[in-house]
Amino acid sequence: MPDEDNSPVIRTDIPHSARVWNYWMGGNDYYEIDRIAGDAGIEIDPEIVTMAVQSRQFLIRAVQYLAGDAGLRQFLDIGTGLPTVQNTHEIAQAVAAESKVVYIDNDPMVLVRSGALLTDTAGAGVTTYIAADYNDPERIVAEAQHILNLDQPVGVMFMGVLGHTASYKDVSHIVQTVLAAVPSGSYLAVWDGTDDSADYVKLCDNYTGTGGAPYLPRPKEQIRDIFDGLELVEPGFVSITQWRTDTTEKALTRPISAYCAVARKP
Repeated sequence: MPDEDNSPVIRTDIPHSARVWNYWMGGNDYYEIDRIAGDAGIEIDPEIVTMAVQSRQFLIRAVQYLAGDAGLRQFLDIGTGLPTVQNTHEIAQAVAAESKVVYIDNDPMVLVRSGALLTDTAGAGVTTYIAADYNDPERIVAEAQHILNLDQPVGVMFMGVLGHTASYKDVSHIVQTVLAAVPSGSYLAVWDGTDDSADYVKLCDNYTGTGGAPYLPRPKEQIRDIFDGLELVEPGFVSITQWRTDTTEKALTRPISAYCAVARKP
Protein backbone atom coordinates (compact mmCIF):
# COMPACT_ATOMS: atom_id res chain seq x y z
CA MET A 1 0.00 0.00 0.00
CA PRO A 2 1.26 3.53 -0.73
CA ASP A 3 1.59 6.05 2.08
CA GLU A 4 -0.39 9.30 2.34
CA ASP A 5 1.70 11.10 -0.29
CA ASN A 6 1.24 8.14 -2.67
CA SER A 7 4.89 7.16 -2.46
CA PRO A 8 5.43 3.40 -2.68
CA VAL A 9 6.10 1.72 0.65
CA ILE A 10 9.27 -0.37 0.66
CA ARG A 11 9.29 -3.00 3.39
CA THR A 12 12.76 -3.54 4.79
CA ASP A 13 11.69 -6.02 7.47
CA ILE A 14 10.55 -8.73 5.03
CA PRO A 15 12.71 -10.15 2.23
CA HIS A 16 11.50 -9.53 -1.27
CA SER A 17 12.13 -11.88 -4.16
CA ALA A 18 13.24 -9.14 -6.57
CA ARG A 19 15.82 -7.86 -4.09
CA VAL A 20 17.01 -11.33 -3.07
CA TRP A 21 17.40 -12.22 -6.73
CA ASN A 22 19.35 -9.00 -7.26
CA TYR A 23 21.66 -10.07 -4.42
CA TRP A 24 22.20 -13.50 -5.98
CA MET A 25 22.97 -11.86 -9.31
CA GLY A 26 25.64 -9.70 -7.72
CA GLY A 27 23.67 -6.44 -7.76
CA ASN A 28 23.41 -3.74 -5.11
CA ASP A 29 19.65 -3.16 -4.75
CA TYR A 30 18.86 -5.12 -1.60
CA TYR A 31 18.61 -4.66 2.16
CA GLU A 32 20.14 -6.61 5.03
CA ILE A 33 17.03 -8.76 5.38
CA ASP A 34 17.39 -9.75 1.72
CA ARG A 35 21.07 -10.62 2.16
CA ILE A 36 20.20 -12.79 5.16
CA ALA A 37 17.48 -14.59 3.18
CA GLY A 38 19.79 -14.89 0.19
CA ASP A 39 22.62 -16.39 2.23
CA ALA A 40 20.20 -18.82 3.85
CA GLY A 41 19.11 -19.89 0.38
CA ILE A 42 22.70 -20.38 -0.75
CA GLU A 43 23.35 -22.65 2.26
CA ILE A 44 20.44 -24.85 1.19
CA ASP A 45 21.17 -24.79 -2.55
CA PRO A 46 24.44 -23.16 -3.67
CA GLU A 47 23.31 -23.62 -7.28
CA ILE A 48 20.84 -20.75 -6.85
CA VAL A 49 23.60 -18.27 -7.64
CA THR A 50 24.32 -20.15 -10.86
CA MET A 51 20.62 -20.05 -11.71
CA ALA A 52 20.43 -16.30 -11.11
CA VAL A 53 23.47 -15.57 -13.29
CA GLN A 54 22.49 -18.00 -16.02
CA SER A 55 18.94 -16.67 -16.17
CA ARG A 56 20.33 -13.27 -17.17
CA GLN A 57 22.51 -14.92 -19.82
CA PHE A 58 19.42 -16.61 -21.24
CA LEU A 59 17.56 -13.29 -21.31
CA ILE A 60 20.45 -11.71 -23.21
CA ARG A 61 20.55 -14.48 -25.81
CA ALA A 62 16.78 -14.56 -26.18
CA VAL A 63 16.43 -10.81 -26.73
CA GLN A 64 19.36 -10.79 -29.14
CA TYR A 65 17.61 -13.51 -31.13
CA LEU A 66 14.24 -11.75 -31.05
CA ALA A 67 15.61 -8.37 -32.08
CA GLY A 68 18.09 -9.89 -34.52
CA ASP A 69 17.04 -13.07 -36.32
CA ALA A 70 13.31 -12.65 -35.61
CA GLY A 71 13.35 -8.93 -36.44
CA LEU A 72 11.11 -7.83 -33.58
CA ARG A 73 10.97 -4.15 -32.63
CA GLN A 74 8.48 -4.35 -29.75
CA PHE A 75 8.96 -6.06 -26.39
CA LEU A 76 6.71 -6.59 -23.39
CA ASP A 77 8.81 -7.70 -20.41
CA ILE A 78 6.38 -8.79 -17.70
CA GLY A 79 7.64 -9.05 -14.13
CA THR A 80 10.91 -7.38 -15.00
CA GLY A 81 12.38 -7.13 -11.50
CA LEU A 82 15.12 -4.72 -10.49
CA PRO A 83 17.38 -3.24 -13.17
CA THR A 84 20.85 -4.73 -13.23
CA VAL A 85 23.14 -4.91 -16.25
CA GLN A 86 22.16 -5.70 -19.82
CA ASN A 87 18.46 -5.15 -19.35
CA THR A 88 15.98 -5.93 -22.12
CA HIS A 89 15.90 -2.40 -23.55
CA GLU A 90 19.68 -2.15 -23.65
CA ILE A 91 20.01 -5.43 -25.53
CA ALA A 92 17.14 -4.81 -27.97
CA GLN A 93 18.12 -1.22 -28.73
CA ALA A 94 21.75 -2.21 -29.25
CA VAL A 95 20.51 -4.45 -32.07
CA ALA A 96 17.85 -2.04 -33.38
CA ALA A 97 17.84 1.48 -31.96
CA GLU A 98 14.15 1.98 -32.74
CA SER A 99 12.99 -0.87 -30.50
CA LYS A 100 10.16 -0.18 -28.06
CA VAL A 101 10.36 -1.88 -24.67
CA VAL A 102 7.60 -1.87 -22.06
CA TYR A 103 8.41 -3.20 -18.61
CA ILE A 104 5.69 -4.45 -16.25
CA ASP A 105 6.16 -4.79 -12.49
CA ASN A 106 4.36 -3.85 -9.28
CA ASP A 107 7.25 -3.98 -6.82
CA PRO A 108 7.67 -0.64 -4.96
CA MET A 109 11.45 -0.79 -5.12
CA VAL A 110 11.36 -1.43 -8.86
CA LEU A 111 9.13 1.65 -9.15
CA VAL A 112 11.65 3.71 -7.20
CA ARG A 113 14.46 2.46 -9.45
CA SER A 114 12.44 2.82 -12.66
CA GLY A 115 14.37 5.94 -13.61
CA ALA A 116 17.17 3.63 -14.72
CA LEU A 117 14.76 1.71 -16.93
CA LEU A 118 13.41 4.89 -18.49
CA THR A 119 16.76 5.84 -19.95
CA ASP A 120 16.90 4.73 -23.58
CA THR A 121 20.06 3.18 -24.92
CA ALA A 122 19.26 4.98 -28.18
CA GLY A 123 17.19 8.09 -28.70
CA ALA A 124 15.15 6.52 -31.50
CA GLY A 125 13.75 3.84 -29.22
CA VAL A 126 11.16 3.89 -26.46
CA THR A 127 11.63 2.50 -22.97
CA THR A 128 8.84 2.80 -20.44
CA TYR A 129 7.51 1.21 -17.28
CA ILE A 130 3.96 0.30 -16.31
CA ALA A 131 3.16 -0.34 -12.66
CA ALA A 132 0.87 -3.35 -12.81
CA ASP A 133 0.46 -6.82 -11.33
CA TYR A 134 1.11 -9.58 -13.86
CA ASN A 135 -1.79 -11.46 -12.27
CA ASP A 136 -3.99 -8.87 -14.02
CA PRO A 137 -3.16 -9.57 -17.68
CA GLU A 138 -6.22 -7.71 -18.94
CA ARG A 139 -4.90 -4.49 -17.42
CA ILE A 140 -1.43 -5.14 -18.81
CA VAL A 141 -2.83 -5.45 -22.31
CA ALA A 142 -4.99 -2.34 -21.87
CA GLU A 143 -2.01 -0.28 -20.70
CA ALA A 144 0.53 -1.68 -23.15
CA GLN A 145 -1.60 -0.90 -26.20
CA HIS A 146 -1.11 2.81 -25.53
CA ILE A 147 2.61 2.36 -26.17
CA LEU A 148 2.97 -0.68 -28.41
CA ASN A 149 1.24 -1.29 -31.73
CA LEU A 150 -0.52 -4.57 -31.03
CA ASP A 151 -1.21 -5.02 -34.73
CA GLN A 152 2.53 -5.64 -35.15
CA PRO A 153 4.53 -8.54 -33.64
CA VAL A 154 5.58 -8.28 -30.00
CA GLY A 155 8.10 -10.23 -27.97
CA VAL A 156 6.28 -11.27 -24.77
CA MET A 157 8.62 -12.20 -21.92
CA PHE A 158 8.03 -13.89 -18.55
CA MET A 159 11.47 -14.33 -17.06
CA GLY A 160 11.40 -16.43 -13.89
CA VAL A 161 8.20 -14.95 -12.50
CA LEU A 162 5.40 -17.43 -13.20
CA GLY A 163 6.37 -19.52 -10.19
CA HIS A 164 4.91 -16.76 -8.02
CA THR A 165 1.45 -17.70 -9.33
CA ALA A 166 -0.37 -20.10 -7.05
CA SER A 167 -1.99 -22.36 -9.64
CA TYR A 168 -1.02 -23.59 -13.09
CA LYS A 169 -4.52 -22.69 -14.28
CA ASP A 170 -3.77 -19.06 -13.41
CA VAL A 171 -0.39 -19.28 -15.15
CA SER A 172 -2.10 -20.47 -18.31
CA HIS A 173 -4.71 -17.71 -18.09
CA ILE A 174 -2.06 -15.00 -17.69
CA VAL A 175 0.05 -16.17 -20.62
CA GLN A 176 -2.85 -16.92 -22.93
CA THR A 177 -4.56 -13.59 -22.26
CA VAL A 178 -1.45 -11.66 -23.26
CA LEU A 179 -0.74 -13.87 -26.27
CA ALA A 180 -4.32 -13.48 -27.49
CA ALA A 181 -3.77 -9.72 -27.68
CA VAL A 182 -0.72 -9.90 -29.97
CA PRO A 183 -0.70 -10.92 -33.65
CA SER A 184 0.78 -13.77 -35.61
CA GLY A 185 4.55 -13.42 -35.77
CA SER A 186 4.80 -12.49 -32.10
CA TYR A 187 7.03 -14.54 -29.81
CA LEU A 188 6.82 -15.88 -26.27
CA ALA A 189 9.98 -16.24 -24.16
CA VAL A 190 9.68 -17.94 -20.77
CA TRP A 191 11.97 -19.48 -18.21
CA ASP A 192 10.98 -20.77 -14.79
CA GLY A 193 12.34 -22.91 -11.99
CA THR A 194 11.56 -26.64 -12.00
CA ASP A 195 10.99 -29.14 -9.23
CA ASP A 196 13.61 -31.70 -10.24
CA SER A 197 16.09 -30.55 -7.56
CA ALA A 198 15.21 -31.39 -3.96
CA ASP A 199 17.56 -28.66 -2.72
CA TYR A 200 15.92 -26.01 -4.89
CA VAL A 201 12.44 -27.06 -3.77
CA LYS A 202 13.62 -26.88 -0.15
CA LEU A 203 15.09 -23.42 -0.77
CA CYS A 204 11.76 -22.17 -2.12
CA ASP A 205 9.86 -23.68 0.82
CA ASN A 206 12.28 -22.06 3.26
CA TYR A 207 11.90 -18.68 1.55
CA THR A 208 8.13 -18.86 1.92
CA GLY A 209 8.67 -19.31 5.65
CA THR A 210 10.44 -15.94 5.85
CA GLY A 211 7.25 -14.11 4.88
CA GLY A 212 8.35 -13.49 1.31
CA ALA A 213 6.03 -14.13 -1.64
CA PRO A 214 5.95 -17.89 -2.31
CA TYR A 215 7.67 -19.26 -5.41
CA LEU A 216 6.51 -22.66 -6.62
CA PRO A 217 8.89 -24.74 -8.76
CA ARG A 218 6.82 -26.74 -11.24
CA PRO A 219 7.34 -29.93 -13.23
CA LYS A 220 9.14 -29.35 -16.52
CA GLU A 221 6.12 -30.74 -18.33
CA GLN A 222 3.89 -27.94 -17.06
CA ILE A 223 6.29 -25.24 -18.17
CA ARG A 224 6.61 -26.94 -21.55
CA ASP A 225 2.80 -26.95 -21.88
CA ILE A 226 2.80 -23.13 -21.75
CA PHE A 227 4.09 -23.25 -25.33
CA ASP A 228 1.31 -25.49 -26.71
CA GLY A 229 0.12 -24.21 -30.07
CA LEU A 230 3.29 -22.19 -30.66
CA GLU A 231 6.26 -22.93 -32.92
CA LEU A 232 9.32 -23.63 -30.77
CA VAL A 233 12.56 -22.02 -31.86
CA GLU A 234 15.54 -24.37 -31.94
CA PRO A 235 16.81 -25.91 -29.70
CA GLY A 236 13.31 -26.14 -28.27
CA PHE A 237 12.46 -26.60 -24.61
CA VAL A 238 15.73 -26.95 -22.66
CA SER A 239 17.53 -25.84 -19.53
CA ILE A 240 18.43 -22.14 -19.57
CA THR A 241 22.09 -23.16 -19.80
CA GLN A 242 21.44 -24.99 -23.08
CA TRP A 243 19.45 -22.47 -25.11
CA ARG A 244 21.71 -21.29 -27.96
CA THR A 245 24.73 -21.34 -25.69
CA ASP A 246 28.02 -20.52 -27.36
CA THR A 247 30.10 -23.54 -26.41
CA THR A 248 33.21 -21.99 -27.97
CA GLU A 249 33.28 -19.61 -25.01
CA LYS A 250 33.26 -22.54 -22.56
CA ALA A 251 29.91 -21.38 -21.19
CA LEU A 252 28.05 -23.55 -18.69
CA THR A 253 26.02 -26.11 -20.64
CA ARG A 254 25.04 -28.72 -18.05
CA PRO A 255 21.32 -28.61 -17.23
CA ILE A 256 20.13 -26.91 -14.07
CA SER A 257 16.64 -26.71 -12.52
CA ALA A 258 15.45 -23.85 -14.70
CA TYR A 259 13.90 -24.52 -18.11
CA CYS A 260 13.01 -22.27 -20.98
CA ALA A 261 11.92 -21.83 -24.55
CA VAL A 262 11.27 -19.18 -27.15
CA ALA A 263 8.36 -19.78 -29.50
CA ARG A 264 6.57 -18.03 -32.36
CA LYS A 265 2.82 -17.47 -32.52
CA PRO A 266 1.66 -18.84 -35.90
